[in-house]
Amino acid sequence: MVNEIMVRQVELQHILPLRELFLSENRFQIRFNACHERKMSDSYLIAAEGAPIGYGSVKGAEQLSDRDAIFEFYVLPPYRSKAHLFFPKLLEASGAAFIQCQSNERLLTSMLYQFGRDIRAEAILFEDDAAAGLRIPDAEFRPRREDDAVFEHKLEPVGEFVLASRGEIVATGGYLQHYNKPYADLYMEVKENARLQGFGSYFVQRLKERCYSAGRVPAARCGISNAASRATLLKAGFRICGFVLQGRLR
Repeated sequence: MVNEIMVRQVELQHILPLRELFLSENRFQIRFNACHERKMSDSYLIAAEGAPIGYGSVKGAEQLSDRDAIFEFYVLPPYRSKAHLFFPKLLEASGAAFIQCQSNERLLTSMLYQFGRDIRAEAILFEDDAAAGLRIPDAEFRPRREDDAVFEHKLEPVGEFVLASRGEIVATGGYLQHYNKPYADLYMEVKENARLQGFGSYFVQRLKERCYSAGRVPAARCGISNAASRATLLKAGFRICGFVLQGRLR
């Protein structure tokens, strides 16, 4: 029985040892990992009988300046069966109104379904599963050059790598490294008149290879209703590993 539970706001450095344990348990890309180092979150230390046993992290659900969404929640394994007792104390201390979590992070997801309502999926998360073995004989994958004529991008930034076919750049992309190591997030955009020709999946396959050669594990995500991106990633050898969920706290 835990008689004394205390939750207090602290500096990020005070939860880092516990967060290392959180990361060691959750061996996948953490979608909101950069919120900590970019100072876009508040940290709360959870103590039982005066001893640190967990933490919670809060960020803005919609606006970066807000601190209204719990996005990380960790409790040491010996105390985890009492997590439902610690979580309301975190809510009281933080004043959070939302939970944003990944469905593959089981502890916070269980709190979402226990304490939340109006739950919805915002994005699909992908992990690498297989080498796709795709081939496009006349396609050239290479780093982008300063003199490359790049098409207008509407969704993603112009990446550091390009895919050229018959002298024309048909896709650009790259991978972002501000996630928890060793994971990196792939992104790309295909020129509108070059879509539905296999360029996207082939390009993602080559980006995965570059990611691994840089010592990173490729991961990806797309909007919940983006059927084209979902099909592209699956064809390139990714598989669905979870969803980004959001719910309002009761």
